[in-house]
Amino acid sequence: MATHTTLETGAASPAAAPFLQIKRIVKKFGDVFAVDEVSVDIQKGEIFALLGSSGCGKSTLLRMLAGFETPTSGQILLAGQDIVGLAPYERPINMMFQSYALFPHLTVWDNVAFGLRRDGMPKAQIEERVDQMLDLVQLKAYAKRKPHQLSGGQQQRVALARSLAKRPKLLLLDEPLGALDAKLRQRTQLELVHIIEQVGVTCVMVTHDQEEAMTMATRIGVMSEGKILQIGKPTEIYETPNCRFVADFIGSVNLFKGKVVQDEPDHVVIDSPECKHYVSHGITGTPDMTVHVAVRPEKMVIQATPPQDAERESLAEVGYNMAQGVIEDMAYLGSLTTYHVKLDSGTVVKVTHTNAARHDKTHLTWGDRVYVWWCGSDVVVLTR
Repeated sequence: MATHTTLETGAASPAAAPFLQIKRIVKKFGDVFAVDEVSVDIQKGEIFALLGSSGCGKSTLLRMLAGFETPTSGQILLAGQDIVGLAPYERPINMMFQSYALFPHLTVWDNVAFGLRRDGMPKAQIEERVDQMLDLVQLKAYAKRKPHQLSGGQQQRVALARSLAKRPKLLLLDEPLGALDAKLRQRTQLELVHIIEQVGVTCVMVTHDQEEAMTMATRIGVMSEGKILQIGKPTEIYETPNCRFVADFIGSVNLFKGKVVQDEPDHVVIDSPECKHYVSHGITGTPDMTVHVAVRPEKMVIQATPPQDAERESLAEVGYNMAQGVIEDMAYLGSLTTYHVKLDSGTVVKVTHTNAARHDKTHLTWGDRVYVWWCGSDVVVLTR
């Protein structure tokens, strides 16, 4: 996850009025709600990611910000001005498409200059601005090349330079790195964040790639079926999901269905077919309430022997948060090994073990009977 620095031109203080306000936006196609009563406040200088699977409404929402779709109802305020009635060319907004949409017959320099010429900017100013943008994306040496003579990552940076050349108040990114291969995408994510933060532009991006959202965004809105289910920083979305969908969509998670049997201010006990869960914090719940216990695979420990009391966070957890099973499948992935353990209850859980040492001493393999356990502070209780 990226750590974002706040620039002088960057994110405003939390007390400042939101730079972009999306108020109860609805978009219907016939009887179908593509976007359903979405409200979001975005601060100046933020990189805000709309994350969700195909068809969840994130691209429709982005197109309404750009002016390519008209909302059925609701408001979009940019710096206090309602822009819903403005045509795309009247909005101080630029959009960078997944395909980059570069003109193949124009050089890199002319691609970046295209919008400025259309706006009638004086020639000297165009030359200065284009040179600034090519310096920013480190492509000045490629100014005379055509797009087909560039790599995918270089084309992406040309598209970004063109989008930033007109100094938009808001930059929209539609699956910005979707056309790149995995390794190049990882490297380009941080380059892109650095450039956006240097300029200080506010950015809304759409992606279905959770790693991309977690790496690039200061905050994420997780969408499903036209609604935003949760908004938060990447760490908040991952560590404290507010529902099963978010927990399952962001990363891997093990979910146990159970009932609350003890509900105290400082701890909760939940009974499930797999085991009794001791949660070392209170929840907003009631006895006998049906809940789901969520535990991330990397929070679980797998070993051939039961955990010792000294390994536990507290003695109160002894006898809780532990199940036995058999390794049904495993995969060595270099930095970590993933185990699929079939518990005695029949539930299959996923456990990841970090390969910190070159020669791992766990010696666990297919068919081994093992103990899987976790700490009560690493549990998230989901009520919906």
